[in-house]
Amino acid sequence: MNWLGSLRPLLLAAVVGIAAPTGAYAEGTFDIPAGAHFSQEKLAKIATFFNNEIATGKIPGAVLLIEQHGKRVYTGLFGVRDVATKLPMTEDTIFRISSMTKPITSVAAMTLIDDGKLKLTDPVSKYIPSFADMKVGVEKKTPDGKSELELTPLKQPITILDLMRHTSGITYGFYGDSPVRKAYAKANIFDGDPDNAEFAERIAKLPLQEQPGTLWDYGHSTDILGRVIEIVSGKSLYQYEKARLLDPLGMKDTAFYITDPAKRDRLAQPMPNDSDFHVGYKLDPLVPKKREAGTGGMISTPADYARFAQMILNGGKLDGKQYLSPAAFKEMTTDHVGPKSGIERDWAYFPGDGFGFGLGFAVRTDAGNAKPPPPGDIGELKWDGASGCYFVIDPKQEMFFVLMEQTPTQRQRIQREVKKLVYEALEN
Repeated sequence: MNWLGSLRPLLLAAVVGIAAPTGAYAEGTFDIPAGAHFSQEKLAKIATFFNNEIATGKIPGAVLLIEQHGKRVYTGLFGVRDVATKLPMTEDTIFRISSMTKPITSVAAMTLIDDGKLKLTDPVSKYIPSFADMKVGVEKKTPDGKSELELTPLKQPITILDLMRHTSGITYGFYGDSPVRKAYAKANIFDGDPDNAEFAERIAKLPLQEQPGTLWDYGHSTDILGRVIEIVSGKSLYQYEKARLLDPLGMKDTAFYITDPAKRDRLAQPMPNDSDFHVGYKLDPLVPKKREAGTGGMISTPADYARFAQMILNGGKLDGKQYLSPAAFKEMTTDHVGPKSGIERDWAYFPGDGFGFGLGFAVRTDAGNAKPPPPGDIGELKWDGASGCYFVIDPKQEMFFVLMEQTPTQRQRIQREVKKLVYEALEN
């Protein structure tokens, strides 16, 4: 990297009036090991992109880590974690990861399945009896042309598999305008300070959006899965994940809340005008509450999540420790909602064109319909979160990248561009 290039982020920061990290790390450092297939020249374009995002005031900063064949290829630490404190981005900056919580919760559930304590075919009502009485909300027209919600019985029980593949009928109330989603929005399910047990009971009182096992519908399914984990393990969701996954993986900063005062200034913040995460409730990791939201409540660091991603890339193992059996790993990374599954996809099918869904991850099954198709390989695993964080695991390339940022409004555009730049830098 030349001296002028290393100064560029500082000059850009001066233009927008925020402090950028000093030194070469602000532009991205390269450590391309033998056997890795990346162009240093093309990787440099990533810094150009992020420096422009920061200079134009769209984001405070971001962190991007790329690893291939088990070794770090690229470290990009751009801008600041908070425009108020002007502290630089680091690998141990703490981010709200939103729905990137779901893969962690799903892996935790799969460890119980490996242990024989839980089955994918188990009805949820085996663990939470109130789920046996749930009804499906069907919109009907009255003689005067008005809409009303008719409650109909379940044709089949909600199973653990339904929770893990988002076919339970449990939805979200902060997007869409169907009568059931409106019922969720009106139910005030986030009010007060419910723990996971109480939150599950609040969900059980609401109608399902559709019959279980019929439609991929993004919602609170993984919250309910988190509650099942608590019941089966006898521990809180965090304590089980901490003992079984987080501590063994070395994910020391991954949790639901920041309880150590020394870590408070490591929390990344979005731009002040971009602070609505659009998830129906205000998530403040600095204010611990009883609920540990398995669907989207975790915080983590780029360094921590890279450990998790590497474990998945390795087929469920890391540093000699097996976290998932080969059978469990295959179950999680196989498409469960494809054409022969009998499961439909609605307008909000978030995995996207060319992707199916496993048990916690989107799974690439084909090139898709876009021309040209988006970059990536068959078998790719990915997910992201409303806060802006994003990961891609590509087994064919033996590569993954983790992007951490806090920007609900800019995330999709940035994620697409970063993926494009990463794959353009790959030299096969």
